[in-house]
Amino acid sequence: MKTKINKDYTLEILDMLLNSPSPTGYTHHIMSKVEAEFKKLGFEIAYTNKGCGIVTIPGVDSDRVIGISAHVDTLGAMVRSIKSNGYLRITSLGGFMMGAIENEYCRIHTRDGRVYEGTILTIHPSTHVYEDARELKRDEVNMEIRIDELVNSKEETEALGIGVGDYVSFDPRVRILDNGYIKSRHLDDKASVAAIFGLLELVVSQNLRPKHTVKLFISTYEEVGHGSSYIPEEITDLIAVDMGALGDDLSGNEHKVSICAKDSSGPYDYHMTSKMIEHAKELNIGYAVDIYPKYGSDVSAALRGGHDIRGCLMGPGVHASHSMERTHINAVVNTAALLAAYIVDPA
Repeated sequence: MKTKINKDYTLEILDMLLNSPSPTGYTHHIMSKVEAEFKKLGFEIAYTNKGCGIVTIPGVDSDRVIGISAHVDTLGAMVRSIKSNGYLRITSLGGFMMGAIENEYCRIHTRDGRVYEGTILTIHPSTHVYEDARELKRDEVNMEIRIDELVNSKEETEALGIGVGDYVSFDPRVRILDNGYIKSRHLDDKASVAAIFGLLELVVSQNLRPKHTVKLFISTYEEVGHGSSYIPEEITDLIAVDMGALGDDLSGNEHKVSICAKDSSGPYDYHMTSKMIEHAKELNIGYAVDIYPKYGSDVSAALRGGHDIRGCLMGPGVHASHSMERTHINAVVNTAALLAAYIVDPA
C-alpha cells in the first residue's frame, strides 16, 4: 500500500505542539489544542479521568480494536521551595540530566494562571566568582531558577503569586530547518503525536478504512510511567508510538523509523513487530530494529496495569533524547506512513 502523508500539515502540527508548554501533569492547555485539531478533522475526543484523550476511527470490523498511543506530556520541573534570596529550588518531572537544563530559559506557571520568565542556573553560575563553578555537581540541590522579576527575598517572590508546586516548563528552542532537520526539546514525544495527526489527515483525505476499529490514545503521564496504565478495555493490540533512542550499540538514526524489539519491560509482541518490519520493507521505508534496555513505553504501562493486550513500539529516531533533541521530517512522515499500512493490514 502506497501512502502520501501531508508533510506540510504534519510539520504545522509539530510546530504547534512543540511551542505549547506541557510538562507532565500540566497538560490541560495542550490537550485543548489537540482536541480542537481533532475536531477540525471531524473527530470527537473523549477523556479519561486523568486527562488522556481517546479518538475512535471506525474500522471494517470491530472484532479486534487497535490502540495507537503517543504522549503529549514532557519533561519539566516543579517549584520545590522559595529561597531567602527570592530564587527557586526545583524538583524534576521525568528522567533527565541536570546538566541538560543548565543555563536554560524557562517559564513558571502559577496556580492562578500567571506566567513568569526565568533561567535555570547552578548556585555557583560564574567562573569569575566561584572557584568550584566547573566542578560543582549538577544535581537538584545545586540548581535554582533566577526569576526575571525584581525580587530579592522569599516574600517578594511569593507576592508574585509563585508558590511551591507551581509548574516549570523549559524553553523548547524549536528550529525547523529547510533541509528537513527538526531540533527542539520535547520531540519525545511530540514528533510522534504529529505523526498520528499525519495519519489521521490521511485517513480523512483518502477515506482510508482501517481493517479493525482504531482508538487513538493521547497520554498525559507517560514521562512518569503511568500514562496508559488505563486504556479502554476493548483494545486488544496497542502500538506505542514513541521516539527511537539513538547512540552506541543502536542501529537507528534521525532519518529512520525505529522499531523496538525489547526494552526494560521485556520483548514486544513477535507478530506485531514482524508485521511492522514487513510493511517497512514493502514501503521501502528506512527503518532500524533495536533493543532499548533503559526505556519504557505506554505499552509497558498498560501491561503493568493488567491489560490483556499484544503490544509493539515504534517511532521516529530522535538523537540526544531527554536533552537537546533532533530528528528529521522523513522519520516523522514515514512513521505516519507505516502506521497507515499497519491499520489496513495488521498482524
